[in-house]
Amino acid sequence: MMVGRLNTFSNFCRPGKARGLAFIETVVLATCVWCALAMPAPVHAQDDVEIIEADDIQSILNDEPEPQTDAVAKPSGIDLLSLITRGGGFMIPIGIMSLLVVALAVERTLSLRTSKVMPRDLEADLRSLANPIDRFNPSIAMKVCDENPSPAASVITTMLLRTGQPLADIERAATDAIEREADRYASPIRWLTLAAAATPLMGLLGTVWGMIVAFHESTTLTAERSRSEQLSEGIYTALVTTLAGLAVAIPAAILALYLENRLAKLFHRLEEFCFDLAPGLSRFSGRQRLDLEGKLHPMEFGTVPPPAVPVAGDSSPMPPPVAAVGTGADQRGNDQHGGAKVS
Repeated sequence: MMVGRLNTFSNFCRPGKARGLAFIETVVLATCVWCALAMPAPVHAQDDVEIIEADDIQSILNDEPEPQTDAVAKPSGIDLLSLITRGGGFMIPIGIMSLLVVALAVERTLSLRTSKVMPRDLEADLRSLANPIDRFNPSIAMKVCDENPSPAASVITTMLLRTGQPLADIERAATDAIEREADRYASPIRWLTLAAAATPLMGLLGTVWGMIVAFHESTTLTAERSRSEQLSEGIYTALVTTLAGLAVAIPAAILALYLENRLAKLFHRLEEFCFDLAPGLSRFSGRQRLDLEGKLHPMEFGTVPPPAVPVAGDSSPMPPPVAAVGTGADQRGNDQHGGAKVS
């Protein structure tokens, strides 16, 4: 219809203007065609309607709501092995100290048993020899000590070799021997005390070094990381060495105190046992001595008769022991004054 109108309009135009009118008609016709193509097609409402079936509605009603996930992620657990490896080179001496503590604790616990320090057979045999105390035989006691090697046997042997000396000297010799044996058994325990004191300092040194490194790295941060994140990661890693040092030092201190108390208890018992046996040697004072082979010999400057054995029904007191003569000059002085020379 529009084309017809354009033709009618061209009929009314003059012939001189026919070419211009034809151009105008072509432009108007092209514009109309373009507008017709550019207009959207009519939308039917029925095409956009989605039909929902009853089964779909029922399935929606039966479905349970999905649990909502937390926006914040839970922190991951601490891996002990990774922390140890991140502790750096300071974990090496702490690990060595931990092995030392375990080895010394096991060795001293096994060594400081009563059966090792003071065997029951040794104690039983010596107590039977000292019952009664005036019948105590140092030669047999020496053999019993040789058959039961132990710290108690060493101390009692030292005491027996003082046979013939005053009781005070015998007890002093036993005390000195006990102190030497106790010091020998206490020397490994001192390493436990050293571990308990030095290991926390090693851990503290590692922590200080780790914090220095963390603060140094925080001065050269990239744009992707914040300073607080960098410092928190470096500090918790640096604290691993302190944790490891305390984990080694606390058991070491407890074990050292326990072993020291056990050592003192055992050797205090040994000292009491030696003082119970010492009076049995007092009757040999100035009379006889004991050699390394366990044999009794008279004192050096004369032969002294053996002590009198009391007879049943005889109430006469035993004669006092004869003191040993000091030097040959004293012997000659006694002869000049009419004293009897002991031969």
